[in-house]
Amino acid sequence: MRYIESLNLKETIECFILIEPGLGYMIPVLKEKFNNSKIIALHADEQIKNEQELKHKCSASLYSADRSEIKLFLEKEIPDIEIEKISIIEWRPSQNYYKGAYVELLSVTAQFLKQTEAGRRTTSVFGKRWFKNFFKNLTFVNKGMLYRQTSLPIIITGSGPSLEQHLPLIAEKQDKYLIIAASSSVMALSSHGIKADIVIATDGGTWALKHFYPAFRNCFSHKQGLQTSFASILAVNLCAALPSQTKDLPFLLINDGSFWQNIVLQELKLPSVLIRQTGTVSAAAAELALLLSSGNIYLAGLDFSVNDIRTHVRPYAFDSLFFSKANMLNPFYTTSFTRSRLLKKGGSLDIYASWFKDQFNTWQKRIFPINEQLSDNGKYLKQDLSDFFNVINVKNESFNKRGAFALLNALKKSEYSNYLLQELSSLLFPKEKNISKYDLENKLREEFEL
Repeated sequence: MRYIESLNLKETIECFILIEPGLGYMIPVLKEKFNNSKIIALHADEQIKNEQELKHKCSASLYSADRSEIKLFLEKEIPDIEIEKISIIEWRPSQNYYKGAYVELLSVTAQFLKQTEAGRRTTSVFGKRWFKNFFKNLTFVNKGMLYRQTSLPIIITGSGPSLEQHLPLIAEKQDKYLIIAASSSVMALSSHGIKADIVIATDGGTWALKHFYPAFRNCFSHKQGLQTSFASILAVNLCAALPSQTKDLPFLLINDGSFWQNIVLQELKLPSVLIRQTGTVSAAAAELALLLSSGNIYLAGLDFSVNDIRTHVRPYAFDSLFFSKANMLNPFYTTSFTRSRLLKKGGSLDIYASWFKDQFNTWQKRIFPINEQLSDNGKYLKQDLSDFFNVINVKNESFNKRGAFALLNALKKSEYSNYLLQELSSLLFPKEKNISKYDLENKLREEFEL
């Protein structure tokens, strides 16, 4: 009791995460003081599982210090609330006994909450735009994509400054590697005569459109089908910002696993690959590569850091904007310095870097930095893409309207309505609470003029 009182916990806390609470002596105190709050216990191992659960049962408990298990558990159990309403409580006597395992529980939990809060902030700002993008982009889908897994080696390109030093090597090896390029790296690839096999886009901001313009000038081939010539494939989450020219490309649709996207894509019978949201296109590219191939995967330009005042590879689509605004009182280098400081201060690069560091421990041991020796896995040539990817024509008949009606019909079913309310409320009503099914239905009809 005295320990809990000493923490001066706010009455607004709705979820407690207990780090190795031992036999759980503080659990009944928390239950009495915060009887409506969720209490989650993270234990380092199963040593006291039966005894603890018999004495003081939590809302949910985990008995493992494995990083991947902790993250999956937290993803499942942490409620969708502001981080200010979540409190981590340590039980320091356990630290002396469990040592490294205790630290692992604490560090993974803290990092998870940091990433989750960053995602919440992004959703609150861009959620409505993502939703509108999804249905707008449905009107562009005229060609879908089916694939079979290959053993081809893959190069993934991001737009970090280090990509420049690897461009000559990628240009030399491009005929023997499947190249998956973040849309922001396409301009740099094109400057070295490199054509990406797959361009991936997940960014919902309108600024992301600028990355596509050099792609259409230099990269995408509009000739009919993969059988006749090389043509880039667009791997995209439909929530991304896409120009209308993409209607001529085959779409390898990325489904982030959300319930509402599943409903729409199934209704329209559009094939997709399941890749969960991570906040960065580089992570989505890595997950896609693992699905497409059993071969080695090499990363280039995925820096998640700033090189002095350089934030991105050169050339880069946004540079022209800053050059055009430069003058004697505000030179380009001053703008670059300011941008680099803001990126560092924002912390998003650190979050992504931490996520990748964790993933390297769980991914199969076949993802490497490109500076490690590349393996020429056979004599793969780009004209052989049709052996692994199959373009299918789809009959796009009011996809956006049909998708909207699918959501409205699902909302009427009791087994689906709660899931839809939870997901769509955060997108369409980011700053409001207690949204009803009636509110959501009216919002959908208003959005689609139904």
